[in-house]
Amino acid sequence: MTETLPQQYTTDLPAAWTPAEVEQGMYQRWVDNGYFTADASSDKPPFCIVLPPPNVTGSLHMGHALNHTVMDALTRRRRMQGYEALWLPGMDHAGIATQNVVERQLAGEGLSRHDLGRERFVERVWEWKAEYGGKILDQMRRLGDGIDWGRERFTMDPGLSRAVQTIFKKLFDDGLAYRAERITNWCPRCLTALSDIEVEHSEDEGELVSIRYGDGEASIVVATTRAETMLGDTAIAVHPEDERYRHLVGTEVELPLTGRRIPVVADEHVDPSFGTGAVKVTPAHDPNDFEIGQRHSLPSLTVMDERGVITANGPFQGLDRFEARPAVVAALRELGRIVAEKRPYLHSVGHCSRCDTVVEPRLSLQWFVKVAPLAQAAGDAVRDGRTTIHPPELAKRYFDWVDNLHDWCISRQLWWGHRIPIWYGPDGEVVCVGPDEQPPTGEGWHQDEDVLDTWFSSGLWPFSTLGWPDRTADLAKFYPTSVLSTGYDILFFWVARMMMMGLYAMDGVPPFEHVYLHGLIRDASGKKMSKSRGNVIDPLAWLDAYGADAARFTLARGANPGSDMALAEEWAAGSRNFCTKLWNASRFALLNGATTARPVPAREQLTDADRWILDRAEQLVSEVDELFERFEFAKLCEALYHFTWDEYCDWYLELAKVQIAEGGERAEATRTVLGHVLDTVLRLLHPVIPFVTEQLWTALTGGETVVLAQWPTSTGVPTDTVAARRIESVQKLVTEVRRFRSDQGLKPGQRVAARLSGVDGADIAGHLGAVRSLARLTEPEDSFTASASLEVALAGGLVLVELDTSGTIDVVAERRRLAKDLSAAEKELAQCDGKLNNPAFVDKAPAQVVDKIKVRREAAVADIARITARLDALPEG
Repeated sequence: MTETLPQQYTTDLPAAWTPAEVEQGMYQRWVDNGYFTADASSDKPPFCIVLPPPNVTGSLHMGHALNHTVMDALTRRRRMQGYEALWLPGMDHAGIATQNVVERQLAGEGLSRHDLGRERFVERVWEWKAEYGGKILDQMRRLGDGIDWGRERFTMDPGLSRAVQTIFKKLFDDGLAYRAERITNWCPRCLTALSDIEVEHSEDEGELVSIRYGDGEASIVVATTRAETMLGDTAIAVHPEDERYRHLVGTEVELPLTGRRIPVVADEHVDPSFGTGAVKVTPAHDPNDFEIGQRHSLPSLTVMDERGVITANGPFQGLDRFEARPAVVAALRELGRIVAEKRPYLHSVGHCSRCDTVVEPRLSLQWFVKVAPLAQAAGDAVRDGRTTIHPPELAKRYFDWVDNLHDWCISRQLWWGHRIPIWYGPDGEVVCVGPDEQPPTGEGWHQDEDVLDTWFSSGLWPFSTLGWPDRTADLAKFYPTSVLSTGYDILFFWVARMMMMGLYAMDGVPPFEHVYLHGLIRDASGKKMSKSRGNVIDPLAWLDAYGADAARFTLARGANPGSDMALAEEWAAGSRNFCTKLWNASRFALLNGATTARPVPAREQLTDADRWILDRAEQLVSEVDELFERFEFAKLCEALYHFTWDEYCDWYLELAKVQIAEGGERAEATRTVLGHVLDTVLRLLHPVIPFVTEQLWTALTGGETVVLAQWPTSTGVPTDTVAARRIESVQKLVTEVRRFRSDQGLKPGQRVAARLSGVDGADIAGHLGAVRSLARLTEPEDSFTASASLEVALAGGLVLVELDTSGTIDVVAERRRLAKDLSAAEKELAQCDGKLNNPAFVDKAPAQVVDKIKVRREAAVADIARITARLDALPEG
């Protein structure tokens, strides 16, 4: 930006934007003044988002930062639009994660939870939560989350515990909660069943062994990566249409190492084209085998305990599963039963997300929810439009899941969590106790030892946090909630469960009207972030280095619905530069008298530039509104960025300088337009970058806070197409002259005499002064002789620009500069070609990353052509 004009206006704004000195105090002022506190008795239309509850053990990561930025932007905009906006915070008790943290703490003291006993251990967990839990909530403040802190909830606080007990009893009484033996994901280290989302899969090296069961024509070969589980086989299964094994169906073969005989059964689950077309059936240790066992009434033999230790009688008893595996293979090899061995064999293996232990499918007695009717309702709510999924293409994933949902295992073998409210009597009685009921007493009565899956209580989150099962004012005002924003990766695990529970508890009203699913954050090369790769970006480091606004703008600018985001630190630096540009432009505007104190003058009193920027601001309001409604955060940030940087800062401020320099009524009108457009920009930007916009808006308007400022709306004034065409012509002419000057080796600030012909025909005669000012062109003298010229085709006609560049260029220095630029462009082209010619990069990198490299290559080619032409045109020197 060029120098400011001398004048009488001042500003209290510091010379530079320093977020570290401002953000914390500004945020606390917002909270203290109650700007984020919602009023359930208000007659304003409601808008509500409940925060996806982070784990009490958690800390802010980039996924949180992205999701929180999105939710805050949505809530801040609705608040400015006059809605009663509630963003309700809270935390999840995170059963396994929290219990593991405290157990590790105890281990450091030489104790286990069993040394303390259940009651004292749970007390210890509460003590840990009070001292260490919830640090993520403080980190959310640093990000600028406009949270209603007075409504903070915790999944195990009394109100939510009451909701959990109420819904469990309702499910039990309706026959939808039941206890049964089923295969579950089991962690031998945490000693509990796990939900699918608590299992992380990786490609691990193992061994695939093919084992022959039986002898001669009655033999059959199966392959397995878990040879130790053969000790629990109770059948061999083949496809009923497989001619190879039709003669064996209904017969028995001997199970090696055990002496037991097991049947060969026909089952359509078997894929005859995979492997040998025959599979071993171990109902107690494999979910698919369990289903086959149920269909064929096969026994389920458990051959290892909850710690993964073999319990089957014989030489392997007492061995850990990973010790038993090679021992079983060796014993089979010795008997001549191993037909083939493949190692290493890469296959998908599930690991406990908390301790990385390999998960073991295990038959155990658990509590389940019968989901068929609940899942049907959850699917119908999206199909009939009561809830809309954004982007719409992800609705198919949702339907694929809810339409094929298995019963949900809700019990966990932990001590920390909501204990299952079931009491067992001495004579086999089973009693479910509601929150207002007394449990049975007397000899022999005891409560179920298990606790409920953490996802059970978080599935109630959209209505339990609002006071359900009581009919509270919050529930009446804010349910159903307006938007759920979350990553698409938990669409199946959490979103669908909230849908099922909300529809079930709230008489068919879904828990939210819109579900916005954003993608995952990856590194600049498109790879998944992980500590092992060393490519994790800490959002707190970004907040320290660049400020909350820059971090938020970077994340929002990359947030395309349902698409993953590649992220690099230089983008955060670019966002900081944008905040700095906005700051400097606002200081310039204020120093030159920009004001919102007066209404914008009538159109006939305004210049083309004034009318053009007002029209563009009007169009921006409509565009941003539309993109907000479609959750297109990347596009709305691009629109705001380019209007602010390119149109307002780089063009209108420069045109305004010329108009203000003329003085009089034109200068005053320009100052008013300058202020009103800046006011609009700051309001539109506020939901995404709240801190810098707050400081600038209050300085510009003298208002209390932009948090409560009215959201910009359309004025309905028709667009002035003539003004737009003229300003577009001015922009093109100035841009072409600037480019030509650069190619001629002129310094940006160097003024050069020039003659312009054709401006009348091009309909820009009234802007000749602005063109000369912006292009650094002076009036030619009588002795003017042109040494260079260019023609620029504009909408109204051709303009000839003739310049006198004689004596203005140091040819030797210019050749040296251009040679350096040419070398840099050639290096850039070589780097781009290296990547684009590498199949490993092109095939694996995200499409947007590859496209950026292609754009860089095109720019490098153009630079090489331009610089070469300039070198050829220079005189010898």
